[in-house]
Amino acid sequence: MFEKIDHINLVVSDLEGMVNFYSQVLGLKVTKRATIRGKWIDDVVGLAGVDAEVVYLNADRGPRIELIRFDQPAGATPDAPAAANTRGLRHLAFRVVDIDQAVAALEAAGVELVSGVQKVPDSQVTYDGGMRKRLVYFHDPESNLLELCEYR
Repeated sequence: MFEKIDHINLVVSDLEGMVNFYSQVLGLKVTKRATIRGKWIDDVVGLAGVDAEVVYLNADRGPRIELIRFDQPAGATPDAPAAANTRGLRHLAFRVVDIDQAVAALEAAGVELVSGVQKVPDSQVTYDGGMRKRLVYFHDPESNLLELCEYR
């Protein structure tokens, strides 16, 4: 039924700040900018009077990230970032070749990690081909939870 994941949409308040983070810090490429409004988008999202700015960002592979700022109608802002165990969509994971190098680049950009890089114990999860997974969590500027993961 499904072919693949096409995109992941993040609703943001500071569109340019988030574009800068995802493009300059994480290295995604801005591929499109658009203003969306009209009956078609009102019907799709179930809101009236939508006026929004959207920026598409792509990695070399995988789904694109769409950052969207709703100018109308204004949306709610959570009181605090959701914890990792909160129900619902909780984080985006970016696969990297060298997690230590990627972490160094994040830290150089001033990104604070939730912890140091962790290794998934083989006693709990195994991966095809004897691969081992290493990962780390961090937040984007609007507190969305992100992950870097490496398989070797």
